[in-house]
Amino acid sequence: MKVYRTPAGIAVNENDRWFRARDASFDRLFGEREPLAWLRPQLEECARVDVAGPLPAPLGRQEVWAAGVTFQRSREARMEESGREADVYDRVYEAERPELFFKATPHRVVGQGGEVRIRRDSAWNVPEAELALAVNRSGRIFGYTIGNDMSSRSIEGENPLYLPQAKIHDACCALGPGLLLSEQPLAPTTEISLGIDRNGSTVFRGATRLAQMRRSPRELVEWLFRDNSFPDGCYLLTGTGIVPGNDFTLAVGDEVAITIEPIGTLRNRVIRNPG
Repeated sequence: MKVYRTPAGIAVNENDRWFRARDASFDRLFGEREPLAWLRPQLEECARVDVAGPLPAPLGRQEVWAAGVTFQRSREARMEESGREADVYDRVYEAERPELFFKATPHRVVGQGGEVRIRRDSAWNVPEAELALAVNRSGRIFGYTIGNDMSSRSIEGENPLYLPQAKIHDACCALGPGLLLSEQPLAPTTEISLGIDRNGSTVFRGATRLAQMRRSPRELVEWLFRDNSFPDGCYLLTGTGIVPGNDFTLAVGDEVAITIEPIGTLRNRVIRNPG
């Protein structure tokens, strides 16, 4: 079952049948102990809903958090950009405690077809294609969507303590196109692919699989909820295993597409934060 936030309300697709969800919201969904069981009685069958165009991000008041250095490729890239501080990322990859950081408040998140931004004070910027976990208020993973963790490699590479500035700014995160509700975890063979087009030509393609993650989604959520509460639930990005080479940086107008089946494809255009 996939749940979409549309301008007309909550739309649901299950086995190619479309439904409207009466009296439903993403805040209610994240607040329920059994989100899928709660949602089903709210559904009324309807005509096909167009979700091919722009859509709001599938969230309400939920914060977005993120995990770092969960893939070997991310570990290598963070070490490459950080010079003398490279061993920080080597140690966290091997450590028991994962790297977890705050990513975005809802107003900094865009949805399908929205414009993600690169910082105007950064010369080296990349998208990070990630699986995003939907976690309810009690810490249960009940769904999945696609996340784009926009990142400034130049700022973070200058000093690891600059991580918040490298990661958090207006339109720094995209989620979508919809939320896949599932009581079963995604298979380790699930592929995440990233494509970047510029002026009609492909400038980067890459892919990885969930099996390449060093830490499990359940482990990451357990650490996030230690001494921390989320009354509205939250999203947790699980890290990236796809990092363009050191000679690549995003440009204004680039089109970023991230695909995770069976969730779909998240598409966004790159702009620069205004001065």
